[in-house]
Amino acid sequence: MAESPDSRSLVAASSLLNVMEIEAIDDKEFDIPQVDTPPTLESILNEPEDEDEPFILEDTCLVNTENIDAYSCETSSLASSDSGDRSHFKRRRKVVETNAIEHGFVLRHSVLKGISAQIVSAADKVDSGLPTAITISSVIAVGTSHGLALVFDQNQALRLCLGTTALGAEYGAVSALSINHDCTRLLCGFAKGQITMWDLANGKLLRTITDAHPPGTAILHVKFTDLPTLAVCNDSGGSVFELSFRRVMGMRTCESRCLFSGSKGEVCCVEPLHAGPELKHHPVTQYSLLALASLTKILLLGLRPSLKVWLTFPYGKIQMDPTSVPLLAWQFVAVQKTINPILAFCRGDTIHFLLVKKDESGTIHVIKQRQFQLNCDPISLSWINSHTLVLMDSREKLRVVDRPSQEELEVVDMTELQLVYNSSNFKSLATGGNVSQALALVGERACFQSVSSYSGQVIYLGTKSVHIMILRNWRERVDHLLKQEKCIEALSLAWSFHEGTAKAVLGLYEDPAKRKCVVADKMVEILLQYVNHSLKKCPEQGKIQVMEHHFQDMVPVMVDYCILLQRMDLLFNEIYPRLVENSVARGVFLESLEPYILNERIGCLTAPVMRDLLSYFHENGMMESVEGCLVHMDITNLDIKQVVKMCWDNQLYDAMIYVFNSGINDYVSPMEKLFQAICPPLHEGKPLTDEHVVIGNKLLVYISCCLAGRAYPLGDISEDLVPQVKKQVFEFLIRLHSVEAAQEEEVYPFIRTLLHFDTQEFLNVLALTFEDFKNDKKALEYQQRIVDILLKVMLDNSDFTPSQVGCLFTFLARQLAKPDNTLFVNRKLFDQVLEFLCSPDYDSRHTERQQVLLELMQIGGVVQFEEGHLLDLAEKAEFYQVCELMYDRKHHYDKVVDCYLKDSLRKEELFTYIHSFLSMSDYTSDEKQSVRVKTLQHIKDLVNINPVKTTELIVVHFSDKVQSIVTDLQDDYLVFQFLMCLLDPSSREGLNPQAVMKVGPHLNELLVDLLCQFSPQQVITFLKMSRDYRLEETIQITEKHKLHEATAYLLEKKGDLHGAFELLLQTLKEKMQKLFLKGPAADKPSFEKNASEVQNPFQIVEEVLNDVIAFCQRSSYSLNLQQRETLWFYLLEAMMSPQKLHKSPDDRHISKMLKELTMDVLNRMSSFIAPPVIIQRILQDPVYGKGNLSEIKTLIIGMLDTFNYEQTLLETTTNLLNTDLHWSLSHLRKAVSRGLYPRLDHCNICLQHYKRPQESEEEIIIFSCGHLYHCQCLQRKETCVLGKKIYSWSCYKCMSSHGSQQADKPSSETSQSHSISLAQLAFLTEHTHSDSKEGAGFLNPAHPLRGSIYYNDNSQLKLSPPPLVEE
Repeated sequence: MAESPDSRSLVAASSLLNVMEIEAIDDKEFDIPQVDTPPTLESILNEPEDEDEPFILEDTCLVNTENIDAYSCETSSLASSDSGDRSHFKRRRKVVETNAIEHGFVLRHSVLKGISAQIVSAADKVDSGLPTAITISSVIAVGTSHGLALVFDQNQALRLCLGTTALGAEYGAVSALSINHDCTRLLCGFAKGQITMWDLANGKLLRTITDAHPPGTAILHVKFTDLPTLAVCNDSGGSVFELSFRRVMGMRTCESRCLFSGSKGEVCCVEPLHAGPELKHHPVTQYSLLALASLTKILLLGLRPSLKVWLTFPYGKIQMDPTSVPLLAWQFVAVQKTINPILAFCRGDTIHFLLVKKDESGTIHVIKQRQFQLNCDPISLSWINSHTLVLMDSREKLRVVDRPSQEELEVVDMTELQLVYNSSNFKSLATGGNVSQALALVGERACFQSVSSYSGQVIYLGTKSVHIMILRNWRERVDHLLKQEKCIEALSLAWSFHEGTAKAVLGLYEDPAKRKCVVADKMVEILLQYVNHSLKKCPEQGKIQVMEHHFQDMVPVMVDYCILLQRMDLLFNEIYPRLVENSVARGVFLESLEPYILNERIGCLTAPVMRDLLSYFHENGMMESVEGCLVHMDITNLDIKQVVKMCWDNQLYDAMIYVFNSGINDYVSPMEKLFQAICPPLHEGKPLTDEHVVIGNKLLVYISCCLAGRAYPLGDISEDLVPQVKKQVFEFLIRLHSVEAAQEEEVYPFIRTLLHFDTQEFLNVLALTFEDFKNDKKALEYQQRIVDILLKVMLDNSDFTPSQVGCLFTFLARQLAKPDNTLFVNRKLFDQVLEFLCSPDYDSRHTERQQVLLELMQIGGVVQFEEGHLLDLAEKAEFYQVCELMYDRKHHYDKVVDCYLKDSLRKEELFTYIHSFLSMSDYTSDEKQSVRVKTLQHIKDLVNINPVKTTELIVVHFSDKVQSIVTDLQDDYLVFQFLMCLLDPSSREGLNPQAVMKVGPHLNELLVDLLCQFSPQQVITFLKMSRDYRLEETIQITEKHKLHEATAYLLEKKGDLHGAFELLLQTLKEKMQKLFLKGPAADKPSFEKNASEVQNPFQIVEEVLNDVIAFCQRSSYSLNLQQRETLWFYLLEAMMSPQKLHKSPDDRHISKMLKELTMDVLNRMSSFIAPPVIIQRILQDPVYGKGNLSEIKTLIIGMLDTFNYEQTLLETTTNLLNTDLHWSLSHLRKAVSRGLYPRLDHCNICLQHYKRPQESEEEIIIFSCGHLYHCQCLQRKETCVLGKKIYSWSCYKCMSSHGSQQADKPSSETSQSHSISLAQLAFLTEHTHSDSKEGAGFLNPAHPLRGSIYYNDNSQLKLSPPPLVEE
């Protein structure tokens, strides 16, 4: 005897029964008592259980039932595919829930253990079979595979056992169940087609219906409508019938009417609209709506008052999985303040919604709503409330979906459920399996009778258990997370309830105020529980960092939610006192307050928390945090003196200012303290430290804020305090002495200090302040007073720099220039400043003084000066920018040119000025002429400054003066620079494109002459790039300067090849002669010298030789053979002659190098002269022709090596070409000889069989895409182009699918594009006159080859070459 691993299974009434594998049991061995009368089925199933459970249970464990056979069950699930294996049942099963924590656990999943145990017990004891169908109302009915219907009440007690196993043997398994709206009748459909009706009050069989539909089909669905005498059924033939129940003279009858015939499309799901008691008077319910789902579309019918089709809705043209199950589900939903039914339906991964409503005129409208895209293929679909759907996908995962937001709320893995499938009924196995293949494929996943919903509950039938799903209410969802110690997730979920953003909400007030109040109380409870949890879970031992990390994860959550709930009392009076018990928690709490304070989410702290916060930050050196927090908080409850001292000691100046201002409305004391810090170093002339700079900048900003009415460092001063604050600040600034002044203190120390610290910024502060003084008489008095003090301080003190003095007078000039100015400044002061700035004795800070004077002039300060006097002073001080500004205002533009020339820093800018001036139309011709004359007078200076820009200027504006400019320049080098920029193309890169002009040849020849003098290496380059010179005159110039290479180039260009060759050859001989004259002792070091220092004489010879060889190569193309031999052999003789004369051992290394050069000449000349002639000439030479052949061995071997290299190169190239050609041809042959297989046996144009009955032969064409056509059909569609008696075809169907753009191309282009595609690989010809047996079609399985295009010997193959890239 094997004991069950789960002793909680209830399979008996009085005790727990052990599950046994029954083989051969000895009654005496196990002491089994004898039973006189065996128990009946009702007595067994009605035995009382140890515990009666309602439908909704928290315990989700399944009963253990190991001894249930699979019987003849045709159902299977993902977890029960091996249901016949007993070892499979011994594994412990537990439904695993997966969900998004964001929404919590939306569904409460329970197992109806009482019903599950009794189903298992019935199967074991009375052979009831496995469960096959279930339905739920106020009772639960379960059908079995042996024809029984078990009815359970709300306490899971078995009320009725309807039917017998004998009846089941006759009718087959229960395939469908339905309970009417008042729970008095039960309809049972069977696998062999019968339907029975039972009275649920007494278990009496009321009707047996055997002729409601065609025989030989199983009942897939049977459904009561809301009318008590009307039901519908759906059989495995795909037909739908209406069942009308009558009672005539005490006889119960049933009339059947076909609503939809399966011959028009098989229906596999039906769903009537059910309205609850509260909606029974809804205007739509009178029509008894019925939704039908076929394999291709949805139909919406009205059964009353007469049959009417309201809507036909196809699924769409998108190809879907043939095993996808059509699903339907009705629900009344509030839409735009009215309640109307919505039909949800799907097949595949898209759920559609149809709204049915009746308008005021009585017209029924069916409106399509927004569809919902899934990422799975559902097999069941149910509404659990008006906003939420529950569906199960093909992987048996339960998904909760919110319809308005189309958001998935939870996923529950139900694979351990062992869901019952209705596959056998869809295949109609009990009646012989006479169903279509499409319906059988849908049946693979059909589980319609295993899922039932009622009043917000969805029940699922497994092979050994019954599961029920309902929505949890909001409080239960939160508590469920708390039980799992997921407090943060619970708070997040509760906050979504508080804000009304949660989904699938149950049990909350619709009124926002009431809802928030209830949820807030719950959140407070959670927060207090979370505090206790965080303290309890804190590690008692270990590193302090671990404890800090623990509280850093938890404490900010408490603070955040208290702020969201606006419960500062909860945070500081209840939570904080609990955290203070732990020092680490206390520190983390105080640190976590900082970001909320800085973001101004917390504006006020209680006095104890504030003191603890400042104390903690001070103890831990977090002074920046102290300052940041202080300036954002109300500090009226603090000890001001203590806080100020702490801020000053720790350099928290912003906080100190804020404390003085906000705490005691004192705006002067902060300035006094800051001045005490920066005054000493400024008066002593010491450099300021970074700290002093920071203090000074803060002081300037603080003064600016006070005078502008703004609080420092943020916010605004109260409007009633603004005048008082401004008065205090002004009176402080104009104090004659400080409070604790020493005897040596100068007057006005505060203004003096600010001017020394940063004159410009202090004056900017005053300028901004003066903008607001227009209508304030008292403020205007302060303004004049401050200006007088500024003048007195700066002009009576020599410590200020010209820049600082200039800043003051710039400031004053701007104030005086205002139209509403009220300031008075003595004009003599401006004259005094002008003398100071323009003093020639004061050489230092020249640029600074000039810039100050310019700023004064640009803002209008010149009105304070006498212009003539100002110009004289500026010229003496060499303030050329000031002079330029003055001359420009007087229209003396020629003198502006002088100013640019005299200013060493701005000479380059003169060219831009002249060009802009002469190009603009704003000036008169006389003014422009004065500038032109001045420019020509200083042309030498301009060329010296920048010859390129000078040339551009002359070409654009003085093109008629080029010859005179060349004459005026006089200096040869200046002329050379100017002409190089003007005429040399290589020097024009920096010029404007319009600055290129044509000049006479005499200037080009002059430039050649100058190039020979100053840059002889550029002569040939210029001659090659320029065409504007005369050959004879230029040749005379180069001969005069003895530039033989240039002369030879000109002679060659002239056509005197002989003269050019003689000149080059002479140069080569001279260079080689110099090579030997140097001698061995002098030559060897020269080869080792750096080429950048002294050019190697051998390199010189090599360069000249390369020039001669290049000349010979160019000339050889225009000479005959004899002339070419003469030319090249002269060169060869020139190379060999020195070797005849110098054979001493000292010249051996030179001879060796010359032989290498000679070999190079031989290699080059072999392209123009036959090698035998060259060898013969070498052998005739005295140097090589006498003695043994070892002298010429090197030359001969070199020539042979060259020949061998070229021969190898030619062979390799030929082999590569042959290999590539072979590869191309082989791939072409392979591509064009490939067989083609047509997709269909009919033409894709006429849709007739490819062998049409006709007398004459007919060609067919097959493309590699698989499309087949008659040749005549393609010709009618004009998809071929005739060229050279060969048709070039294109696939009509593929061309049509490519779009109108490609179809509109010219026929020639289309033909060309398709001639290289495998899609138009071939067309085949077939003679259709064949015997009748062959005419059965080439797809005939009895003759797979006969009659096909591959079998006919008369088929003609015509090929078009494919691209090489295709395999």
